[in-house]
Amino acid sequence: MSTPQPNKNAPISVYASIGNVLTHYELDADTAALTPHAALTLPFKVQYVWPHPAAPFLYAACSNGSPDARGDAHCVVALRRDSASGALAVHGAPVALHSRPVHMTVDITGKHALIAYNYPSHLTVHRINTDGTVGDVVQQQAKLDAGIYAHQVRVALSNKAVTLVTRGNKATSAKPEEPGALKVFAYDSDSGQLTPGVSVAPNGGFGFGPRHIDFHPRQPWVYASLELQNLMHVYRTNPDGDQPELAPAYVKALLADVAGVKQRQRSGTIHVHPNGQFVYVVNRASGVEKVGGKDVYIGGENNIAVFKIDPTTGEPAVIQHADTRGVVARTFALDSSGRLLIAANSQPILARVDGKLITIPASLAVFRVGEDGKLTYVNKLDVDASATPMFWMGIVG
Repeated sequence: MSTPQPNKNAPISVYASIGNVLTHYELDADTAALTPHAALTLPFKVQYVWPHPAAPFLYAACSNGSPDARGDAHCVVALRRDSASGALAVHGAPVALHSRPVHMTVDITGKHALIAYNYPSHLTVHRINTDGTVGDVVQQQAKLDAGIYAHQVRVALSNKAVTLVTRGNKATSAKPEEPGALKVFAYDSDSGQLTPGVSVAPNGGFGFGPRHIDFHPRQPWVYASLELQNLMHVYRTNPDGDQPELAPAYVKALLADVAGVKQRQRSGTIHVHPNGQFVYVVNRASGVEKVGGKDVYIGGENNIAVFKIDPTTGEPAVIQHADTRGVVARTFALDSSGRLLIAANSQPILARVDGKLITIPASLAVFRVGEDGKLTYVNKLDVDASATPMFWMGIVG
């Protein structure tokens, strides 16, 4: 494959959040070393961040809540990025939100920010002002079906459709299973208005727990990770992205050892390589058992599943499972050239290693991406996430 060479004068900036602190790291493209720089304190814990497609801004969705607590203070705030150093500064006043945001994105032209919320499941569209600050909410004229437990919102590359990924929930002793779906809306990028469209929910959404999707850069193919089933689905769609097929074209197992699946084994973030030849999905395990009164890791798969994409059909075929060197890589990212990948192992965990109990720290693990798409581990930088997990990480530049 042929990949563009990065501008040697432009830094590759990596940003990672622990609580309400967003730290900037510089990534050396030649040595793959990470160097920490300044940290920025935001109003509340960072939930997700998305860059503007053309201007030097990032947008951070924040909350004092968590997956286990709804919280009562939430906002979205614009951040200005210094194009020379990569340093961040708050840009404009934070805009209050009414519930905890779980994901956000910016449309293809940078006119609107879209934010997803899990409880209640819904999304909002916000204007982005000409100065890059976050503007007013676009009041939606249509009634939108936002499914159950929204987990991600993405804008199709055509800028004409929006997909809200709704995971649903597994059955518990207190309530039955709640179905998942991909809720696809037509999108008017000038007005920010959404129109009800297709709901992709195989088997009525039962046994279908999608967490994230990503788009092929050139073909009308959508790749979805199913968090609750440890599967990947591939959906064909029309060029605008607003008419996906209702059944997956392909279903692929994500785990290397399907038969040996452990407690709390889940899939997560999914990214298609910029060249469209490969797709990467993270597997995450964090199950524990009591040993001498302590929670000790029971094992499982914490790896990046690497798939080669058939250029004619879009079918992915697994070629590697690369160990992330930690647990629960809640996010991972590729740099824009597709030569480097960083996995953010989000939390420390006590584990048996060579017959001893040791704490495996949270970390940023750096991999080189080969011409064949496979990952080669280079190094990792341990981070202190003992108080709260490393919730988000991304690469800019």
